[in-house]
Amino acid sequence: MKRCTIIGKTNVGKTLFLINFAEYLGSKSLDIELIGNEGVKTIQKIYFKTAISRLVDENPYKTRCIQAIIVNIPMGKGKKRIRIIDTSGFIDGIHPNVEIRKGISQTLSLIRESDVILHIIDASAAEHKDLPTSMGQVDYQIAQFAQLKRGYAILANKMDLPGAEQGFTKIKQEFSGNVIFPVSALFKRGFKEVKIFVVNNI
Repeated sequence: MKRCTIIGKTNVGKTLFLINFAEYLGSKSLDIELIGNEGVKTIQKIYFKTAISRLVDENPYKTRCIQAIIVNIPMGKGKKRIRIIDTSGFIDGIHPNVEIRKGISQTLSLIRESDVILHIIDASAAEHKDLPTSMGQVDYQIAQFAQLKRGYAILANKMDLPGAEQGFTKIKQEFSGNVIFPVSALFKRGFKEVKIFVVNNI
């Protein structure tokens, strides 16, 4: 089964995108497979009404391990099942919490193994700073590596916030030559274009 992995630094909207993108694709609920740092797997069935309140938080590292769902993407007259994976966010430096460090390690391993990588960047945070600073050095360096993969796209998120248009311009200038989509994970904007990209790369 093809894999689509969502990456990015903490609090850029990875989990919110996962939830709302799955709903956009027609899923009725989320059967989320949680893969712990020791490889232990558990499955939780969550309906969309409660998914955001349970899985999304303004505090960093609400997601501490891999969270994966399987969705059906319409392709022509049929559908294709793909695995969409939500990951722990990147930070600069070494986090003191061993669980979080292992979660980040899981994320790095997935980059090489995935067919599609959706790299979420906070466009609103990029307005006042240079991109390596607003993204964080680790996230920025991973973008340099991951963009070499065929199925790599940048999702400039939070386009609904002030300053995001200016941030989006910076992202396009910095990563010219890459596939870049302006999106709002909160309001499901830009999802059609992301869906087309995923379909064309699986």
